[in-house]
Amino acid sequence: MLFKQQAWLRQKLLVLGSLAVGSLLYLVARVGSLDRLQPICPIEGRLSGARSQAEFPLRALQFKRGLLHEFRKSNASKDQVHLHDLVQQLPKAIIIGVRKGGTRALLEMLNLHPAVVKASQEIHFFDNDENYGKGIEWYRKKMPFSYPQQITIEKSPAYFITEEVPERIYKMNSSIKLLIIVREPTTRAISDYTQVLEGKERKNKTYYKFEKLAIDPNTCEVNTKYKAVRTSIYTKHLERWLKYFPIEQFHVVDGDRLITEPLPELQLVEKFLNLPPRISQYNLYFNATRGFYCLRFNIIFNKCLAGSKGRIHPEVDPSVITKLRKFFHPFNQKFYQITGRTLNWP
Repeated sequence: MLFKQQAWLRQKLLVLGSLAVGSLLYLVARVGSLDRLQPICPIEGRLSGARSQAEFPLRALQFKRGLLHEFRKSNASKDQVHLHDLVQQLPKAIIIGVRKGGTRALLEMLNLHPAVVKASQEIHFFDNDENYGKGIEWYRKKMPFSYPQQITIEKSPAYFITEEVPERIYKMNSSIKLLIIVREPTTRAISDYTQVLEGKERKNKTYYKFEKLAIDPNTCEVNTKYKAVRTSIYTKHLERWLKYFPIEQFHVVDGDRLITEPLPELQLVEKFLNLPPRISQYNLYFNATRGFYCLRFNIIFNKCLAGSKGRIHPEVDPSVITKLRKFFHPFNQKFYQITGRTLNWP
């Protein structure tokens, strides 16, 4: 009889212990672990012209981010959305490029900040004539729901190289913040080629080798008609943007460093966006299996980028790599001069 009572008591204690742990994990997931040992601090200013003096606790933003996630999962009604002061805001910052520079990684990492809400899909509003013709309200309704104190960020890498885009964005918001993430130009061009090659192979189609596309067979010089090469001439595209926006509204992110040392790059972006520092080393952990950093939102929720990120590049003739780097060198020097940021490219 005594043995049965002891077994019953152990079972009850086990159940109560499980409930206590479950409750604790639930509370951590709701409130977020990033704020637990840190003081509440305001968002220091808005991103457009006049800065708001209103202070808003980041702890509250983290809690509200949890509510936003629940609303997305439950398809909340318009009344519920209105009740919680949710709005669909036009972006106050846009990641305009470049393709294969790390735009998705940058967007996902910035989304670690409780004051940032990301548009999950590329909208292609400014670079697509059909979408642009649908008007600014169509664009706004493509944005995620957020709270007025948060900022919305979207990314569409084609914006950087599309001729009409700078003027179109200027007409929407002449004081918007613009983020450009770049990688070493030759590496970026090969990465661009690799993505296209993979798409061709999935459809059982053949494709030229990189060397044949990047080098003109008639002149044996770099083929500037090849889009992957043209996209990597960053200064040519940036000069078009500078006709509409001052350089102070741009921030260059080192995409190569974001892969190996993401935190310093993210801290520079936080400063550029006038956000209080909130992303820490706790939020970033290296996944040896994947070969790059993954994201930790709290002790419950981790996230790695899609498996398509970090593709293995094909081998390229070293002489072609040397020729491309020599070709890009003067353009890189001018890019450093314009942006005020020198990158460690060969």
